Amino acid sequence: MVKLLANENVAADVVAALRGDGHDVAWIKERNRGASDDVVLALALSENRVLLTFDKDFGELAFRLGQTASPGVILLRPRLRSPDHLVRFARAVLAQAHTWDGHFAVAEEGRLRIVPLPTP
Repeated sequence: MVKLLANENVAADVVAALRGDGHDVAWIKERNRGASDDVVLALALSENRVLLTFDKDFGELAFRLGQTASPGVILLRPRLRSPDHLVRFARAVLAQAHTWDGHFAVAEEGRLRIVPLPTP
């Protein structure tokens, strides 16, 4: 199972479902509500967690600004935002046999793009 850090914008239903599936999920909303993206990245790195988010800003931080972006980032881009769909979508993404460490993944309906993160 993947060690995850769910960004504040990840719904409680998704966090609960992934925890129920056996994933070790820390959630910014519980740990450091309102934390800046820099703080979120630093926490993910210090705890060796893959960041799970809906926020495109993490791609900019990693690629354009060269910040260390944790062991990996999964950017979720589903078509629908209903709680049930979000849970199914997140589960489907994490069920894929990919190495998230050191990669930036963009998960869309029927498409998963994975690129290596820049090394510091």
